[in-house]
Amino acid sequence: MMFVSISIGIVTAIVLIAVVSYFTGGHVTPTSNGPTTALVGKTVSTFTLSGLSGGHVSAPWKSGHGAVLIFFASWCGPCQKEMPEVAKYVRHHNEGSIRVIGIDAQDQLGAAQRFVAKSGVTFPVAFDPHSAVAAGLFNFVTLPETAFVNARGVVKQVYFGAIPKDQLAKGLAALRAS
Repeated sequence: MMFVSISIGIVTAIVLIAVVSYFTGGHVTPTSNGPTTALVGKTVSTFTLSGLSGGHVSAPWKSGHGAVLIFFASWCGPCQKEMPEVAKYVRHHNEGSIRVIGIDAQDQLGAAQRFVAKSGVTFPVAFDPHSAVAAGLFNFVTLPETAFVNARGVVKQVYFGAIPKDQLAKGLAALRAS
């Protein structure tokens, strides 16, 4: 009898998750409709990580620049669709003083480097294998995620899931205006 109750509970949970996922398109709506995370409005610490192509990548607000941080991993299915589109958008748009930074989290170095090269990424990418920045500073537990941070280090917006080009453009416009 106890196994029947547990089974009913598991099936109910799976159905609820499937229904919510279906109606949200698999991700939470963007923060242009209001804050969806406790991070929005908070100041985040600066960071410096090793770069995938050598050297180091630091938080752009450390030197007074706004930033779009794209958190991803080579093994992440939605990231595999998102990253080539984001890379193409960034290559064809001048964002002025706003910096676009990729943060490859929870990944293997070789896989990350191959993925970034295959995706056509030309912006700096930091390597965060233990999620010190992704989970530690931003409290992200899933990928992909995108954070828009102003020149003072204040999180202005967070987009959960693979970010569409139109939402990337809106977030960048909002950063330029802040």
